[in-house]
Amino acid sequence: MKQLSAPEILQRVNDFLVSLPYNRQPASLYEPVQYVLSLGGKRIRPVLMLLGYNLWKEQPESILMPAIGLETYHNYTLLHDDLMDNADVRRGHETVHRRWDANKAILSGDSMLVLAYQRIAQVPADKLRQVLDLFTVTALEIGEGQEYDMTFEQRNDVTEDEYIEMIRLKTSVLLACALKMGAILADAPDRDAELMYQVGEQLGLAFQLQDDLLDVYGDPKVFGKAIGGDITSNKKTYMLINAVNRANDKQHAELVRWIEAKTFNRDVKVAEVTRLYNEIGIRELCEQKINYYFDQAHQTLNQVSVPEECKTALRHYMDDLLHRNK
Repeated sequence: MKQLSAPEILQRVNDFLVSLPYNRQPASLYEPVQYVLSLGGKRIRPVLMLLGYNLWKEQPESILMPAIGLETYHNYTLLHDDLMDNADVRRGHETVHRRWDANKAILSGDSMLVLAYQRIAQVPADKLRQVLDLFTVTALEIGEGQEYDMTFEQRNDVTEDEYIEMIRLKTSVLLACALKMGAILADAPDRDAELMYQVGEQLGLAFQLQDDLLDVYGDPKVFGKAIGGDITSNKKTYMLINAVNRANDKQHAELVRWIEAKTFNRDVKVAEVTRLYNEIGIRELCEQKINYYFDQAHQTLNQVSVPEECKTALRHYMDDLLHRNK
């Protein structure tokens, strides 16, 4: 069976995105939609969906439209996240509410959500109910994850288990949805489709923990933004939660002082909290957790009942994600 590599699939995804027409009026409503989708990104969700499909069937490009629907939905969540966070920049460009205004971000974002459903619905009729049910539950879970994330900002007692569940909902389930949706559209057995969901879930947990790690230890030239944003905002990440729980009395007092500081020099705070992370061993702890979830994803993929050679492209892509630096 002919299989496409992840770079080949990514090229098809990007070419398809560029070719999509936006003919509805008023054009001003759809300009931010095109703008957001033109800013690039890794396109992980559509790539995973097509790689998942390609485990069972050739020509994964035949499901490009629903795959782009997932990418449209993902970017809709980023557009609204940026508005809620009052963020100025996304992928090196102005966010929609900065380039236009908050009202345009809300309305165009809402239109993106509808477009996502319209694009995802372009599947064979016998698959429509299953695909839409999967996507709808996923979209609800992502909103639940976002609510937990916002709630955690007001709490200082967030546990590691609570954090893992939050990132599972906010990040992992959409990767899981992508792989399972690809399997469903390729007529995979139900057990295999569910295993693919679990692969995506485990991969997503590792991916989000990598984001936590890169925000502290990444190269800002490669990472695309200044490191330390989670530290300066006291974001309840895997790293901060474990640092607080594992610190000795002196380290704990220092962490609390930085967390509670109302005014501070950003660079000094980032440097001092990073030093505490180093002393406590947080980097190694996070790397162990990342590797654990990646290993789990590979072990789950082992159970999927297709020949091992059919899994090569997906395995390579997963390994590329493990070794990413941005």
